[in-house]
Amino acid sequence: MRCRGWVVAAACAVLLGRVPAATAGMAAPLPFQPQQFERLAENPLQRLQAISFFLAALLLCALVVKLLWNYLQRDFPKLPRLSYGKALAVVVLWGLLFIIVLAQISGARELMTPGAWKRDGATYRLADGTSAAELRKERLERLRTALWHFAATHGGHFPTETEAATLPAELWEVPDAAGMRYLYVPGRSANNAEELLACEPELESEQRLVLQTNGGIVHWSTADIHRALGREKSP
Repeated sequence: MRCRGWVVAAACAVLLGRVPAATAGMAAPLPFQPQQFERLAENPLQRLQAISFFLAALLLCALVVKLLWNYLQRDFPKLPRLSYGKALAVVVLWGLLFIIVLAQISGARELMTPGAWKRDGATYRLADGTSAAELRKERLERLRTALWHFAATHGGHFPTETEAATLPAELWEVPDAAGMRYLYVPGRSANNAEELLACEPELESEQRLVLQTNGGIVHWSTADIHRALGREKSP
């Protein structure tokens, strides 16, 4: 009874908006590069908020299924009563079945149109004919535009680490790399020097795109980036 009362209270709190706001999204279940993904992931608090959101949704769905089933059981006495635990098991089972069906649909889609879909973070998008190299450079150019706009309105100074967090999150996302973000060096100013301002994280390719403080976008080796950042370990 205490468990049921807690579930009902949690559901009411969600409906009345008495719980703190949480971010949610369908994350990639298996990242391509787990070690880099863990090292370069966003704030763990955001991950916990997303998990708690889906957990609350799961518990709420189980409660709704239980109430609807038992309401239907009044008109059909031969149907067994459904407890909350069994309702939760039904919801989880149906969720797993839907995952299997969606995975089969995705596989069939790829077999019928090979190469037509490209992975973009946790989802897929239609390939637009743009090569991977062109897409990488295009994304970094978008970040350059935002940084230079900020510098133009702040005396030529690029955003600090805190100010950089106010820029749209999609500007920092690396294309075709689940959950990975550009590395950024705060506290620098726009000038003619060829200093490192932002760069791609460590990927499979040895050559990584680098945005310099003079606005140039060039290729640097991982070793050159390590020396520029003054680090002994990989960024």
